[in-house]
Amino acid sequence: MAFSDSSTSPAREAGTARTVRARSPLVLTWLTALWIGVLGNWPLWQRMWGMPDYAGASGKLFIIVFAGIVIMVLAAVFSLLAWRVAVKPLLTAMLLMTAPLAYFIGSYGVIIDSTMITNALQTDVRETRDLIGWGLAAHVVVIALIPLIWIWRQRLTDKRWFKRLGWNLASVALALVLGVGLAATRTADLASTLRNNKTLTKMVSPINAIWASAALAAQKQKKPRGPLEVVAADAKLTPRVAGARPPLVLLVVGETARSENFQLNGYGKPTNPALSTKPVLSYREVASCGTSTAASLPCMFSQLGREVYVDHPGNQQTLMDVLQRAGLAVLWLDNQSGCKGICDRVPNAQAINPARPDHPIPTGLCRADGECLDEVMLHDLDARIAALDPQRVARGVVLVLHQMGSHGPAYYLRTPDDRKPFQPECRSNALQQCELEQVRNAYDNTIVYTDHVLAKAIDWLGTQEQRFDPSLLYVSDHGESLGENNLFLHGMPYALAPKQQKHVPLILWLPEQTRQSQKLDSACLTQRRDTPMSHDGLYHTVLSLSGVETSVYRKDWDWVGACRRN
Repeated sequence: MAFSDSSTSPAREAGTARTVRARSPLVLTWLTALWIGVLGNWPLWQRMWGMPDYAGASGKLFIIVFAGIVIMVLAAVFSLLAWRVAVKPLLTAMLLMTAPLAYFIGSYGVIIDSTMITNALQTDVRETRDLIGWGLAAHVVVIALIPLIWIWRQRLTDKRWFKRLGWNLASVALALVLGVGLAATRTADLASTLRNNKTLTKMVSPINAIWASAALAAQKQKKPRGPLEVVAADAKLTPRVAGARPPLVLLVVGETARSENFQLNGYGKPTNPALSTKPVLSYREVASCGTSTAASLPCMFSQLGREVYVDHPGNQQTLMDVLQRAGLAVLWLDNQSGCKGICDRVPNAQAINPARPDHPIPTGLCRADGECLDEVMLHDLDARIAALDPQRVARGVVLVLHQMGSHGPAYYLRTPDDRKPFQPECRSNALQQCELEQVRNAYDNTIVYTDHVLAKAIDWLGTQEQRFDPSLLYVSDHGESLGENNLFLHGMPYALAPKQQKHVPLILWLPEQTRQSQKLDSACLTQRRDTPMSHDGLYHTVLSLSGVETSVYRKDWDWVGACRRN
């Protein structure tokens, strides 16, 4: 080992003559850097080994050089931690961080950035349970526990702090010199990798998680303190035309549904058997705000649009605040991991809590572990509306249903046993261990179940036509990768994400009475099915369908605005 600054005086164990050698903390840091660099980053080396850019002997040699650079960077970072009291706990943290990162990157192809860290922090118990399995346990044992047993059995030398600082700085310098020397041997290849394959740098563990966490903390510091910025302070209800009823807008926010798996959009499998019999419009070219719930959901309910929102440091009110200020009755029902702050200031509830104690949830909709199927959100909606402010209800209602939808990787848990038409399906959260066809069958079953839920929602809205002018909007927050290019799940950086993670379904149901009261041209709505749209339009479309007038409204972003007759 390059560093051995231990004192040579032997220590004898009590009652034995066996000599135990004390080691320098730097020995632990360099060995841990080697272990993590080689074994803890196996997904990175596997990815590079299979890339055409690194084919042939020259490419394989560069992978070895790149691995050496990674090890030297880790050694330099860990050398800063090589203090007798701190080194074992800190290396423990590094190993315990690296093990699950290796599993998730290797199994699902995820990329670790600030958005992914946000997703992890906002994951609830149900979602965490879906991700735990034997594969994760094996990674923790092999990558973390085995070296930790050795690390914690080592005796460490004790030096004065200034000598220890000197040795640590010398270790950092040596690692940097060796790293730069390795980089100098393949400068062109390294520059090309950093420029053209940026995702590889986000696969270097645990530096990826540390860097992303620091970036997230910096983003949070940029947000201004104090109360939320008021948006659309001039919001008011537009006077209804003669004969029009109050609006009832049912907005269903889907989860992880990708457009190309909808039969209504040309998919070859019958994933929309119920909606195919309904007078719905399915828009086929809709782009999401982000590739994860944490990124997309707040953006969808902001008036800014994606291009401005992603760089906006402000802390603003959401669409739900504006609808409530205008005088409407609003309610957010959640069957997921929460509304990400969107619904905090308006009436909201978890779907598993019945609106009335004397109306228990029907048998079969909820499991013993507390997770419920999305159909539970349709239970007792009349009672939920009756519990809202009657004066607001008389002006109009906006209900938001936040689905569990197609949330993975345990797709098979999102559907009831009697609604699984595609078999065999993958019944594991370790998607890489299933045949791709089984993974896609399990996922497609979730789309069929969402189809069933939306059809039942339309049926319920049909019963409200005597009181309201109803409408339904369904749009997913983001898409999903199902093994294309060895990627699973979602959350890739937006600029690098495949289309499957950004191309989302949008379904609109407007009965004839609502089209008349909204002065919407049916032929125009149909002709726009292939018009490029995005999440930017959600805010403005809900404003127009609910009859809210405000200066922040943009007709050019309104999904139906172009079809409204003056």
